[in-house]
Amino acid sequence: MPNKVLKFMLPAAIFCLLAAWLTGKAGQAAGPSFPPTPAGKSAQAFFEAFTSGEAARLERFFSEHIDAEAARRTPPANRAARLMDLRRELGKVELKRVNAVPPDAVAMILQGEKGRLVKLTLEFGRAPARTLLGIMMDDADPADLAGPLPPMTLAEALSTIEREMAQRAAADRFSGVVFISQHGTVPYLKAWGLASREFGSPNRTDTKFNLGSINKIFTKTAIAQLLEKKKISLDDTLGRLLPDYPNKDAAAKVTLRQIVAMRSGIGDFFGPKFEKTPKDAFRRNADFLPMFAAEPLAFEPGAEERYSNGGYVVLGEIVARVSGLDYHEYIRRNVFGPAGMASSDSYEADAVVPNLAEGYTRNWDENDHAGEPLRKNIYTRPARGGAAGGGYSTAEDLLRFVEALQSGKLLSAPYIEWMLGGPEPSAGAPPAPRKGGRGGMGYAGGAPGINAALEFGGAAEPVIIVLANLDPPAAVDASKMIRRFLSAVRN
Repeated sequence: MPNKVLKFMLPAAIFCLLAAWLTGKAGQAAGPSFPPTPAGKSAQAFFEAFTSGEAARLERFFSEHIDAEAARRTPPANRAARLMDLRRELGKVELKRVNAVPPDAVAMILQGEKGRLVKLTLEFGRAPARTLLGIMMDDADPADLAGPLPPMTLAEALSTIEREMAQRAAADRFSGVVFISQHGTVPYLKAWGLASREFGSPNRTDTKFNLGSINKIFTKTAIAQLLEKKKISLDDTLGRLLPDYPNKDAAAKVTLRQIVAMRSGIGDFFGPKFEKTPKDAFRRNADFLPMFAAEPLAFEPGAEERYSNGGYVVLGEIVARVSGLDYHEYIRRNVFGPAGMASSDSYEADAVVPNLAEGYTRNWDENDHAGEPLRKNIYTRPARGGAAGGGYSTAEDLLRFVEALQSGKLLSAPYIEWMLGGPEPSAGAPPAPRKGGRGGMGYAGGAPGINAALEFGGAAEPVIIVLANLDPPAAVDASKMIRRFLSAVRN
């Protein structure tokens, strides 16, 4: 599904919330200048390289600040290219705030020329090496500019979160479920609002919500499973995997690696053609292909990174072709089944599904009808979601997925690492242990009447799940608020 409000969990498109290796804990504010510490000096060197807009300077920074093993797994040039995409998107950059993050990290809040706020947190190793362990990229908002919250207990954080969510629900800015899991326990699980405003049916903690683009993580899991079984390779061309793909130029040039990384040039299926097509025409993943597959590539494969719903539709067709199963059947058997996700599926819009939340929107025609009554989103979403998004799940099922992924039920260790934004698995070699940083991913999904956020890190980090049946950013804003208060918790 599209997210016409978000990107990166940043305001503009949707999918990846974090491509990071750590979850920072806020610490002492240092103002707009960098702290006079080894970590502060290295962070300042990064900032200067980043704001220069020169890929060569960023590459040199990474060459000087990562160890040989990290450079082997992800070369400095590749790391620089990822950051340059963000740099171009921001335009002119202003440093708004710098926070020291004990023990050895520095967080900086940057503002782009169009007002967008981004938070970059760099974590460094202890002396004597002082190598860069990871960078977390995230959206920021005005609350972040006020500086870190004072330390608090988990009980105090949850009480504040409860009060904030109650206010949002009372103002009709949130309707859905919030689920926080910490160290295998469930300190917080609560529902607000109505699943059906027509019949006055309340949302429950086990209500099924449309996930939007969060479904992409299931598609990537399927691709990782086929890679692990050696049925496909990241070097395979699109033409080898789908010989009848209509764009022969794309078939010859594009690789599976580029599609997964959204560097293929394959476009989106949302647009005038999709708007004019009756939504009941979309029942299978393949039904989305005519919306974009024959169109020219948006850019030369590998030249840049650009969000692509169409690319994930293509991945779904690769899963179906290689496995011999319909895409949805493959996900049911190989992802939902092993994870115990009995309440998850790509339900059809006209199917009778118990305990499923209707979506409500004020953006039913590409315009924001603020102040007008909400409408159902039945004419803005396809009859059935596909590999790019639009399936349904519950908060507890999403936790089951996270636990199944982290425990090895779905993939082996090298492929779990890859799923979490790490390096590509090498021929049979186990992943090198991380040196300090804690791996984490975040996904968000949104469209009219649909918003969802999923954040998880290592076993010691909280899992945050927020599902809403209102327009973005209902769930994503709540997730950011929750994360901010949890980051202030001190044991």
